[in-house]
Amino acid sequence: MQNNIHTKLLSIQSTLVAPKNQNNAFGNYKYRNLEDILKPLKIILHKVGMTLTISDEITQVADRIYVTATATLTDVATGQAIEAVASARESLDKKGMDSAQITGAASSYAR
Repeated sequence: MQNNIHTKLLSIQSTLVAPKNQNNAFGNYKYRNLEDILKPLKIILHKVGMTLTISDEITQVADRIYVTATATLTDVATGQAIEAVASARESLDKKGMDSAQITGAASSYAR
């Protein structure tokens, strides 16, 4: 099997385990946060010689704010990269959260 960016991505995807260890008592469900995914992922990325960078862009459409996250996986040896882009809309109001926390939550969902 070739050792290109796609075979490395396959290795990462088949190795990564990120269980839902967080609990939302109010909604009675389990979930994982971004750090729960990134912590085991960083170990795997180091083993396969890749880096992950994530950036956010804020856009406004009418009266709604969207956070668009771009994740870039780069092969350190070759410089080849793969990008994935996703967006999440900010809630107009989230009980118990200030505006910065609402943006942060949207960023986490997008990432």
